[in-house]
Formats: sequence, structure tokens, C-alpha cells
Amino acid sequence: MEGLDKLGRPFVAVVPPGFEAYMEENEIAYVTWDFSRLNEQSSELAESLIGMGVNVAVPLFEETVEWAGALNGRFREDPRLFTRYLLFRDKGMMKRRAQMAGIRVGLFEEAENKEHVTRFLNRVRRAMVKLDTDEPPMVHLKPTDAAGAMGHVTLRSLGDVDAKLGDSNFPCLLETHLEGQEFSCEAFIHEGKVRFLNITEYIKLGHTNFVPASASLETRRPAILRAIEGLVKAFEIEYGMIHPEFFITEDDTISFGEVAARVPGGHIFELIQEAWGFDPYAAFALCCDPSTTKEELDAIFPKPGDHEGFAGCVMVYPRKKKINRVKVPDALLEHPYYTRHNLFVPANTKVADRVAFGNHYGTVFFKGADPERVRDLLVEYDNHDFYLGEDDPPDEAAEPASPPEASSSPA
Repeated sequence: MEGLDKLGRPFVAVVPPGFEAYMEENEIAYVTWDFSRLNEQSSELAESLIGMGVNVAVPLFEETVEWAGALNGRFREDPRLFTRYLLFRDKGMMKRRAQMAGIRVGLFEEAENKEHVTRFLNRVRRAMVKLDTDEPPMVHLKPTDAAGAMGHVTLRSLGDVDAKLGDSNFPCLLETHLEGQEFSCEAFIHEGKVRFLNITEYIKLGHTNFVPASASLETRRPAILRAIEGLVKAFEIEYGMIHPEFFITEDDTISFGEVAARVPGGHIFELIQEAWGFDPYAAFALCCDPSTTKEELDAIFPKPGDHEGFAGCVMVYPRKKKINRVKVPDALLEHPYYTRHNLFVPANTKVADRVAFGNHYGTVFFKGADPERVRDLLVEYDNHDFYLGEDDPPDEAAEPASPPEASSSPA
């Protein structure tokens, strides 16, 4: 919203019930909508927005992707847009579409129950010429429509089927483990062309992100760009931003993991803004709008390699069951690459179970000119325990932290 304000672009926020007071207090034009209303009367939303002069929908969160597709289909009078957006919300359809376009994916199959999972594990074992006495290769189970790692279960043996799975895991997608280094991309697309490509390096998946990627990935940018262009063609993407995840091996073989069409998690947009010096939220909105001009895009996007440094973050999760204070080392606070943190102790000091890679208890941010130093800091402080509990010795330097600052990036 701030980015659009700076660009002088009017907008309307579509928010769930309960946000009215905030919207009115900040004088933000809005419409409330219950996003669980998946029925024929949902056309009411499009009609309300058209009446307010809206002609572009920008999906910010996973649950709004198909809504944006439906709205943009109405705005552009192209009903096929909705079905294209649905591909981003169903991992099985997504994989199948990619495979049909010749994009390399793992062995995959949808499953409805434990018997289907066992059968898939045995088929994979036979396909990979394993003996019956061998354990099957690692398989990943994911809900068909959840964001990122939500609901992700790793199956390493046949015994895991009964030990780890219950009725709530189904229906799901099963996929064999993909070899290579995992990374993500944020590709800004307009008129079917990639206008800007950021490569995000995962130092440790779900814990530490690094932008732009170090030389080991950046030197493979041409191959990665070709993979992105293949996705754009396969999914018939004309406008917006996509956040695919890939795996790349030493011989530059690239395998497709999955792709989202909304703001990425892990504070990636914040890191892009720090490292590249432009507002990715505003750029995302501009790319969603067919009327945006080439001059407007050229004005907002930097050239490849023209970044202002390397930015990274550590998403911190307590290692104890109960916590009562935070201790941030002086060495961290005094380091020239340290920029800020928002670590906090919540009112309920019992640590909640971690869901996927979300609900971390704050983030530590870094930025500097030397990518290796930034990487070393991410590794060092990912292994640091910032949270103390009642059993830890008292430390005068450790105090309850203030509530976290507002963040524009989803967890």
C-alpha cells in the first residue's frame, strides 16, 4: 500500500471482516470479504470492485490467489485466467502441467489414504531398481493446496506411513526427493516476458535466506532464466510475479519443485528491497497491471548485477519449551553488517509447536558488501540460541524484548 501511494496509484484493499477499524483509522479504501465463500454469489465481490473503478487484482497471500484469478478474469473478460490461477493452488495439477511442458519434475502421484502411500513407496523402490529388503527412497508428502512447507511430511521408510500419517494428511501429493541445491526465484513478468529476476539462496531451508544469491548460483543465471521462461510459457503467465522453487545439481540439471503466484514468505521481499534498492511490492502491482508502460518498468527495476549489497536474514525459533527472555549478543549488535532484529518474548511463554517454516519468534537481518561474510553470519547465528528459560543462569544483559516491529513480509 505504501509503494502504491508513492507511485500515485489508487487502490482498494480487500480484507477479511475484523479489519474495518484499522482501514478507517488509516483512511484506506477497502471492501470486506469472507474468503471462504466459494459459491456462485462470489461474483458480488467483482461487481463491488468494478463499481469502485478497480480493474486489476493483486494476490498477496496464498488463500487469495484463486480470488485474484477470478477477479482478473472478470476485469479482462477472459474466463481462462481463473483456471490458470487454479494451477498455482493445486500441487498435483501444477506438477502435471509442468511435466506436460517438458519441465523436469520428480516422480509424483496424488494419494487419498495410507494404502495409496504404501503402494507409491513400493512402486518408487521398484522403479529405482531397489531390492524388496531395501528401504524406499525418500518421499515428500504435501497437502495439494497449502502454501510452502505447510503440512509437509518426509517419509524415509515404510514404517513412517503408520507412524507419521493420519486422516488429516489426506488428500495429498507424494513426490520423490529431488537432488541438488534448493533455491527460489522471484520473477516479475509483464506481457509474458521476465522483466526482472531475483535468485534467493537458501543457506538452510526455512531458517536463513540470502539475496542476491552468491556466485555459485548467480553464475548459472542464464540456465535459471531459461527454466523460468519455460514455466512462464507452460503456465501461460502474462502478468504478475511468480515465486518458483528449483533444485540444481553440479552439472546444471534443474528440477522444478513448485511455484506460487503471491508474495513469498521468509522476508524475501524485504531482502530484495534491502539488496536491490527497489520496492518489490510496488513492482509486483505494476507487473499485474496490463496498462503499465515499459518506461515505468524500466524506472523501477535495476539491471542484473546492479545490486546495492547482499542481504540476509535468520528466522529464529526457540530451542526450549518455555522461555522468559531474549539475549542478543553484543558482538552481533556491534557488527557492521547487522541492521536490525525483532526478537520478542510473547505473553504466553510456552513455545508453540512450529508449523511448517512459519511462526518463528522474530528475525535478525544483515546487509553487507561481502557475500561470504554475510553467509558466515547467517550460519553462525542460525546456530545461536537467543532465547533463555527459567533454567538458564540469570544474566543482567538479558531482558524481555519489546513486541516485534510490524513486518510487511508474511512468515
